[in-house]
Amino acid sequence: MSIFNGMNTSASALTSQRLRMDVVSANMSNADSTRGRMVDGEWEPYRRKMVVMEPNQKSSFTSHLSRAMGRSGGTGDGVKIREVIEDETPFRQVYQPDHPDANEDGYVEMPNVDPLKEMIDLMSATRSYEANVTVLDGHKNMLLKALEIGR
Repeated sequence: MSIFNGMNTSASALTSQRLRMDVVSANMSNADSTRGRMVDGEWEPYRRKMVVMEPNQKSSFTSHLSRAMGRSGGTGDGVKIREVIEDETPFRQVYQPDHPDANEDGYVEMPNVDPLKEMIDLMSATRSYEANVTVLDGHKNMLLKALEIGR
């Protein structure tokens, strides 16, 4: 176990939360994009994206030995991004007969982005980011105090 394990764990969480904030920003900026991508020769609205995280499993000899002996590893190894997935909820139908992407009934398919959900996700990611910065700062201060003991 390295003295930097706590810093590495917090750093992985910071990276993951930063990506989560970037995805929320992309969702919010495309909340009105009726032409997100081409599917079978037709434009499809932008689909909301979501970040999927999972624990970062290191496969060292020590972790395998601890698991075999029935001991937990004690500390985590951080998190990693498994994938960024698209939300498959249906698009919103908005009546705008003058819109260039309106169908014959005058309805336009709008992205499945809900600004309220995005703001909640952004607040959650921001709070997690702030908490991990605090943990990183505390770990740094403990290491500095440990160095002062040796003087």
